[in-house]
Amino acid sequence: MSTEARNTGHTPEPRAHLAEYLEFMRDSGMTERWGRGSFRWAGGAGRHEAELPGDAGAAPSATDIPAPSFSTLEEVREYLGECTRCGLSEGRTNIVFGAGNPNAKLMFVGEGPGADEDIKGEPFVGRAGQLLTDIIEKGMLLKRSDVYIANVVKCRPPGNRDPLDGEIAACEPFLLHQLDVIKPKIICALGKFAAQTLLKTTEKISSLRGNVYEYHGIKLVPTFHPSYLLRNPADKKLAWVDVQKIMALYKEL
Repeated sequence: MSTEARNTGHTPEPRAHLAEYLEFMRDSGMTERWGRGSFRWAGGAGRHEAELPGDAGAAPSATDIPAPSFSTLEEVREYLGECTRCGLSEGRTNIVFGAGNPNAKLMFVGEGPGADEDIKGEPFVGRAGQLLTDIIEKGMLLKRSDVYIANVVKCRPPGNRDPLDGEIAACEPFLLHQLDVIKPKIICALGKFAAQTLLKTTEKISSLRGNVYEYHGIKLVPTFHPSYLLRNPADKKLAWVDVQKIMALYKEL
């Protein structure tokens, strides 16, 4: 990965890390600013934490840049409002905030809403969503209502393209707020884009999948996106290996 490793035993909590996000965006000339995160690879002998590009340095004080704190997802959603923080708002039908158990131990994070999600305002409701439901209910033997599902960005990118850096910077803080409220023990990153965004890396999903990382102190396991699996059903066997790893972690909770 394009990072320099350093030894440390601490991963910042989402709430504490929001101040760094704010400072980074301010220095970048954006109205609201949010910094970069860090992750620690926990898969294998060489446990390490990597400092990621864009480190903002010392966090500002609360009096300089307030980082709001929320106790419920409803409060986060109210703060998001009818968001116009980036250009994705111009073409959306609905904001797709997230859905599921607000006390979930397991959280799924995808890339962004598709056409079906944009219409209904709910994450993963199309064919890929049905496959995700099957993975949760038939593979993991959980109920979809047991987990929480969200995306890196809350509005559909035009033509389902990858979100742009500025769109991610505007939206990622709300994902951090969701994590801070839900406090999941495990995140499953669905697909290349979600995994690369959360881990701040350019590594391929084929290299990332199945490994256990830490994201703000939460175990994170990337796997293939359900839409990819619909196009490449032969790789479902690899996704099943990832699901088994996630469930092994889940049973340890």
